[in-house]
Amino acid sequence: MRRLQRIFQDKPFLHLIDRGERLVAKLLAVMLFLVLVVAAIKFSVELLFQLVDPAVRWEGEGLIAVLGDLLNLLIAIEVLQNITSYLRRHVVQIELVLLTAITAVARKVIVLPPNAENKPMLVVGLGVAVLCLAAAFWMVRQVNEREAIEREVREREELARRGPARSFQAAGHSPAVGADGPH
Repeated sequence: MRRLQRIFQDKPFLHLIDRGERLVAKLLAVMLFLVLVVAAIKFSVELLFQLVDPAVRWEGEGLIAVLGDLLNLLIAIEVLQNITSYLRRHVVQIELVLLTAITAVARKVIVLPPNAENKPMLVVGLGVAVLCLAAAFWMVRQVNEREAIEREVREREELARRGPARSFQAAGHSPAVGADGPH
């Protein structure tokens, strides 16, 4: 009973949850990596067969389908990068998540069906999504850059405080020497 009580104290409990999160993230990364490898092989094989087939048309719908499949693979790679970034830094990097979302919306725009102009709400919705994601990315980037600058200033100030003291002689000044030089 005491052991169970000890596990549910804040520090051991959070440690247990942290280990569980990391384990789940690792499992997801392995599964996604396997899916990516299989999907990339399948995509490559299908593409090779289509390249040698003279009946396949590469303009219009054929090209759009290939681009859609390729972008799906790139989105999956970005999701894998999100997971591995979480494992490295133990935080979700919002910039990566937003870039993945922007790529996903861009994919949707690229592979729009030919009659998409007949669906104005779809086009407007995608446009609003692009604008919102771009604005969110810009705001996050501004905050991150500001924090990076502030961190750099703090580090420089800390180095200046801890660094060796400079002598007046090394700087070309001496309290024994007047402003007009030695006499």
